[in-house]
Amino acid sequence: MSDLNKLTITEARDALAKGDVTSVELTEACLGAIEGAGALNAFVHGTPDKARAMAAAADQRIKDGQASAMTGIPVGIKDVFCVQGVPSQAASKILDGFVPEYESTVTQNLWNAGAVMLGKLNQDEFAMGSTNEASCYGPAVNPWQGADGQKLTPGGSSGGSAAAVAADLCLGATGTDTGGSIRQPAAFTGTVGLRPTYGRVSRWGVIAYASSLDQAGPMTKTVRDAAIMLGAMASVDPQDSTSADLPVPDYESLLTGDIRGKKIGIPREYRIDGMPDDIAALWDKGADMLRDAGAEIVDISLPHTKYALPAYYVIAPAEASSNLARYDGVRYGRRAKLGQGDGIVEMYEKTRAEGFGPEVQRRIMIGTYVLSAGFYDAYYNRARKVRTLIKRDFENAYADGIDAILAPTTPSPAFALGAMDQADPVQMYLQDVFTVTLNLAGLPGISVPVGQDKSGLPLGLQLIGRPFEEGDLLNQALVLEKAAGFVAKPERWW
Repeated sequence: MSDLNKLTITEARDALAKGDVTSVELTEACLGAIEGAGALNAFVHGTPDKARAMAAAADQRIKDGQASAMTGIPVGIKDVFCVQGVPSQAASKILDGFVPEYESTVTQNLWNAGAVMLGKLNQDEFAMGSTNEASCYGPAVNPWQGADGQKLTPGGSSGGSAAAVAADLCLGATGTDTGGSIRQPAAFTGTVGLRPTYGRVSRWGVIAYASSLDQAGPMTKTVRDAAIMLGAMASVDPQDSTSADLPVPDYESLLTGDIRGKKIGIPREYRIDGMPDDIAALWDKGADMLRDAGAEIVDISLPHTKYALPAYYVIAPAEASSNLARYDGVRYGRRAKLGQGDGIVEMYEKTRAEGFGPEVQRRIMIGTYVLSAGFYDAYYNRARKVRTLIKRDFENAYADGIDAILAPTTPSPAFALGAMDQADPVQMYLQDVFTVTLNLAGLPGISVPVGQDKSGLPLGLQLIGRPFEEGDLLNQALVLEKAAGFVAKPERWW
């Protein structure tokens, strides 16, 4: 009974349907695992009473023959999603005490499907970071350990989600991906992370970082689980003007395992200087796996790739500067204690100085700078033009018949907590070198664990798909997953 938390969503769904297990039993197994995993700092707001009530309702729903694929499945929710009646503060002090009176569309879709909420998951503050060290709760810790028990980052910003899935604290979790924040943590923890096409999943009720880049997606143990969970999360949403008015396919039914005749592109610009030999070899091995399955491997060029990081780190902070202007101590969240004679300007300044962490402050300042009258054209407008060129690179590749693009997810395996010099943010920003391009282009991408480095840490490869063809992308990822046969799990130390 105690090992039920180790099931995949697929296994749990089938066991629930057969009556071999109940949602209450699944949920208790996960709650027990969470209780014993405080050292990971993955869950930051537990909701055990809510979980038990939802599990009991799911069991009744199954008994009444009204179950869907996610009914009774215990999941964790990244702290950036607003959940009615549950603290939702995007890991920021400035939203301390904020309890939404409404539900995000993504979480409402999951509850409508019968999923069970275990609690809120750790993340970088306002989803800004690649290590989960920018959280007001302190960093989540990777279940995988380095040499001599070294504590490693689970990646960011969805580090708590990745750690929880990898450690079997939940069967699946929600994440958000603005520049790689689902895929990079998935690669660091040996899990699957799917970033859908921009507009496939509603952003309503997701605390905004960069509105033209943010996209919610599932983080799971397997590709099939990602297909199941995406089907429950996605929907057309009139409350989100960027939500695509397209039907949501049955993604699981599209997992045929047949990719014969598909053309997979290998972008030469992704072969960067200093890439570790382990990752370069794994990339070549991944291409061989897809070729052996009947796909054609084609070298392609994405010529504007080298401009992606600088363009991203102009556009994302600019949008953050605008989005985070609403946190001023007036309407909700934290308000600084004022001194005698302090007015509204002093309240704004003190509240934001106390409430925002260093990384968020840095990005707000960068964003405000590039949006200022003297630099708007020189930086922000130029970055927008570069973004168009990057998107056109992908469009040209797909117009030439490419079905998906294979690349590494990260330039390194998971590294030690504290290894990144917080005074040198460029070092951290370089973690996004392989991931930001598809966010700028609004494309879907998925990271799949395919191997380990010399020290035994997991490594992932990502597939970048055509817009709104997540079913095709998931099918290619399934083939890669099966060929890689990655079954390694972190040794329990927490």
